[in-house]
Amino acid sequence: MDNRQEETLDPDDWAEARTVAHEIVEFAVGHLGGVRDRPVWQEMPPEVRAAFDRPLPEGPTPLTDVFREAAGTLLRYPMGNIHPRFWGWYMGAGNFTGALADFLAAIDGSNLGGGNTAAAAVDRQVVGWLKAMMGFPDSASGTLTSGGSMANMVALTVARNAMAGVDVRRDGVTSLPQPLRFYASDQAHSCHQKAIETLGLGSRALRLVATDGDFRMNLAALEAAIAEDRAAGWRPACVIATAGTTNTGALDDLRAIEAICRREGLWFHVDGCIGALIRIAPRNHALVDGIEAADSIALDPHKWLHAPFEAGCALVRDRDRHFNTFTLHGDYLEEKPRGLASGEFLADYGFELSRGFKALKIWMSLKEQGVEKFGRLIDQNIAQGAYLTRLIVAEPSLELMAPTAINIVCFRYRGAGGDEAQLKALNTEIMLRLQEAGTAVPSDTTVHGRHCLRVAINNHRTRTEDLELLVREVLRIGAELAA
Repeated sequence: MDNRQEETLDPDDWAEARTVAHEIVEFAVGHLGGVRDRPVWQEMPPEVRAAFDRPLPEGPTPLTDVFREAAGTLLRYPMGNIHPRFWGWYMGAGNFTGALADFLAAIDGSNLGGGNTAAAAVDRQVVGWLKAMMGFPDSASGTLTSGGSMANMVALTVARNAMAGVDVRRDGVTSLPQPLRFYASDQAHSCHQKAIETLGLGSRALRLVATDGDFRMNLAALEAAIAEDRAAGWRPACVIATAGTTNTGALDDLRAIEAICRREGLWFHVDGCIGALIRIAPRNHALVDGIEAADSIALDPHKWLHAPFEAGCALVRDRDRHFNTFTLHGDYLEEKPRGLASGEFLADYGFELSRGFKALKIWMSLKEQGVEKFGRLIDQNIAQGAYLTRLIVAEPSLELMAPTAINIVCFRYRGAGGDEAQLKALNTEIMLRLQEAGTAVPSDTTVHGRHCLRVAINNHRTRTEDLELLVREVLRIGAELAA
């Protein structure tokens, strides 16, 4: 060693660090407590945007100054999904306890790839709770992921290996005796195509099946597709049923699809990233009957469990197939009968070896609130979707664009009418003005070739008065633009 002083990233003055930490917590309480009084979203002014173009800092800045810069720039211009009138795309609203848990998880600092640690025990317990919510047996397995896209990727990888007929891990997809075919509705999320492509099967391996008038997978079309593909030399492998489509919230008939899969010898996967957790809702749980029979499920605790981003989960009924799809240990990760490297390695059930402690925010929130309250909040959002639908149907200038199955409402302002291009331009401008005014954030989509506004009510802070305000503002802005 030379005579230079050894350094650390710990504070020089822990008392000063405690003062800054208290200031941050005070800010956080005010930020969440006053969320309703702020704009949902606002454009960053040029001087704030320029702050993010500053060069790499070479020297130190006091933590107090760093925090105050973040509070004045970053935290003043968020996405807005914690706001009660954020209904864009499909976002959870987070919760204060989950935010505290993320802080504690970072303080704990554990890497959840594996190891005999309390953090790993919490992770396993949370996966066990999610299995119980879905009606899966204790013998099933699961892994927490970054979100729904990765949860589906994990599950579809297990499905590919299980249905391949060869050892894909050893011989690769070029050894397949027949090309595999996966089926999903034409309303399925785009992550499935990404997953199929990444798995080396090619986008042609995913066959999109037509939907009915309620945007549910057409069962006769599914059966016909399976028969046609089998006759043409494909190997039908997996049906991806959707419990809550992204566009409209439609729920495929899970029981009927499960029966087809069993009869045809296919893997039954459910993309439940939107709607799987309806199973814990006291009034609406029957909407996802059959999900408990799936071979695998993808779900998102950062949606209807309102865990702060990010938190997804893949559940697999057959633990051995799941484990055998991913387990791999280098010499540097040899398991031991006792000590830190003993016990189950969580990385044996997914792609990631380095894994953050995302289980804690789910664990603490469920401990604090209880699963029954989360179920009631799901029922509340579904009831709010139905209420907004009634408001729209009662207004002659508004048009409902799709049946409201759960909590996603698709509609548009028609006013005096116009062709499709005019109506798209009109409704796009309405959406942008709502966002830029900070009033509300809906998103937009296309349903049966027709553009519309889309409101996804996945927010525990939303009240019926917020939905009434949305309708009033859409009518007001629409009338101004039409005039």
